[in-house]
Amino acid sequence: MSTPQPPLQQAAPAWQAAPGSALPAYTSPIPVVPTHFGHAVVSEWTKIRSLRSTLWTLGVFVLLVIGIGLATGALVASSSAEMHGDSPLPLGFFGLLLGSMCIITLGVLTTASEYGTGMIRTTMTACPSRGRVLAAKATVFFLIAFVTTLVSASFVALVQVSMLDGNGAGTPSAGEWLKGTVGVSLYIALLGLLSLLIGSIIRHSAGAITIMIGAVLAPLVIALFMFAQSLEHVRNALFEYSIPSQLSAFYGGSLSSSGPTGWDPLWIILGVTAAAFAGAWLLLENRDV
Repeated sequence: MSTPQPPLQQAAPAWQAAPGSALPAYTSPIPVVPTHFGHAVVSEWTKIRSLRSTLWTLGVFVLLVIGIGLATGALVASSSAEMHGDSPLPLGFFGLLLGSMCIITLGVLTTASEYGTGMIRTTMTACPSRGRVLAAKATVFFLIAFVTTLVSASFVALVQVSMLDGNGAGTPSAGEWLKGTVGVSLYIALLGLLSLLIGSIIRHSAGAITIMIGAVLAPLVIALFMFAQSLEHVRNALFEYSIPSQLSAFYGGSLSSSGPTGWDPLWIILGVTAAAFAGAWLLLENRDV
């Protein structure tokens, strides 16, 4: 009688472990690259430049700053008014004040619109580090707002100086040029960044825009109707620290006889923005999306 033979064992496939051995570790053919802050910045840059709202708001901003600035300069030049050596740079104030509304709107939409569309869920899934997302949005927006404002304000300043040369306008000093271009651009960019952070805190576009526009205009309007003598100190404080008054300080003027001067408005808006950034960061880390 023949002895029964044991069943033949087939060799295990390359992807399958042999009987009794541990499974091999899976190696993906797709290279895995650890993500970092630069990836988040590129992602936010792609999003903000692909939105039509970015093009429209920045386009209207440039139109207001350049259009109103040049129109103001042309009006003064055509009136043959003698400027008695005064700097023509303050004539760009009106366009920047109105244009700041566009920067405020774009700042709010950069964060709040994602909550309205639900895109924020996709963003947080792609980058679970919420603080990194907020920092990337802030970085991209600040650079866009600063560069756009700087180019527009510098162009208006150069044209106004040339346009009003025959009206006895003085030549701005290096300090006046720096504050009237770089300084005011930093202030407008920080104001827009503050709007971005308020949009992240409120998570509602219309509400955040209303809050920011109210912060710009309400103190000045309220102060204009404070006629009581007992409210004089409050009225003066509202005049001195209103955003239009702080913006005019970069041109050597002010809506009151006291208050922030020189570079003081920049440090004030920087402190407020830093506090808002800390609050938005904490809320973003502790909220459900």
